[in-house]
Amino acid sequence: MKHPSFTDPLFRGKRIGLVNTIKEKGIQDPEVLRAVGTVPRHMFIDTALFARAYEDTALPIGMKQTISQPYTVARQTELLQVQKGDKILEVGTGSGYQAAILCEMGASVHSVERHDDLYQHARTLLHDLGYRMRSKCGDGTEGWSAYSPYDSIVVTAGAPVVPEALVRQLKIGGRLVIPVGDAKVQKMLRITRTGEHDFSEEEFSDFQFVPLIGKEGWKP
Repeated sequence: MKHPSFTDPLFRGKRIGLVNTIKEKGIQDPEVLRAVGTVPRHMFIDTALFARAYEDTALPIGMKQTISQPYTVARQTELLQVQKGDKILEVGTGSGYQAAILCEMGASVHSVERHDDLYQHARTLLHDLGYRMRSKCGDGTEGWSAYSPYDSIVVTAGAPVVPEALVRQLKIGGRLVIPVGDAKVQKMLRITRTGEHDFSEEEFSDFQFVPLIGKEGWKP
């Protein structure tokens, strides 16, 4: 049974407004829209920011990290082409909101977060909201090879390059969605593994993320 916040009429109305906003910006996948309209984003931020929970904007969550703009979450999720039952690796658990969206869509989510405080908080919150996933604290740029290969991998921080460890943990036909660029702006890339040693790459719009820190990312 899910948390009562899912049925709170005030926030439910605000979620409907948010869904309409991201639809106007181009999000079309009905399952993505349904998930955004269901997951209680206000539960993933500080109570002082509740009034802004359903604005289409990034918000601070501590540790110099943010909960991503809902449009950005929806766009990355749409690019993953999620199917129910997909095994998905998330790099950068953060608040847990992206993981909740994927769980709501029926994915089997594995998530890695490098900040222990964020990892502990997100793990507890997702459990309390009724979402089941695997998570750990560690260097997400190295992936999570124990559960590979993955149908999809999503990276929720900006990388200087595409981490080799991540593309190698995709199944053939699997997709990696990752923002790559400098510290100010990144291009959203979708890399598809087309064979044992073959990959195709698509490039989408500019975005701005917090930096991806790790062995195959930016240095601390």
